[in-house]
Amino acid sequence: MTSTRINATDIRLPAIILGVGLGGFVDGIVLHQVLQWHHMLSSTGDDTIGVPAYPVDTVPGLQMNTLWDGLFHVVTWVAVLTGLALLYARVTRSRGRLWRSPTLWGWALVGWGLFNLVEGIVNHHLLGIHHVRGGPHQTAWDLGFLLLGVALVAVGWAVQRRASTVDLCAPDRR
Repeated sequence: MTSTRINATDIRLPAIILGVGLGGFVDGIVLHQVLQWHHMLSSTGDDTIGVPAYPVDTVPGLQMNTLWDGLFHVVTWVAVLTGLALLYARVTRSRGRLWRSPTLWGWALVGWGLFNLVEGIVNHHLLGIHHVRGGPHQTAWDLGFLLLGVALVAVGWAVQRRASTVDLCAPDRR
């Protein structure tokens, strides 16, 4: 007999991975494609360490940035699929109730925030391969991205705390 309750720890990892993938999609689609504030390699070019420049205002530079943006989207797509597959494996009944669970969406927000923090620290600050928005205030934009990540983690944590289990047999609320 399978359990009808799901402990929050059963969906924590899949939800965080799903949130990482969804956060990556928002970053890639909104910041890379729609607003075109940056691309994966748009701030590269350091002759002192031998890193080539890939400026987005040249055809070869834009081609290389588009390739790396595409690879970034592949990674985020794999993260979303992995999160969904892990959720599917752990929840065999009443999946509809799971999708309405504050536990799932709280942990997904935590994952999105973790994406922002890791991507922001590594790509914007440590590697410097791109910035949220280049120009005179790029550090402020990069710090804002990190603050958004912290806020998403905090809000996600608060949301997931609303429920410790997902009762698959509880009556539906209308």
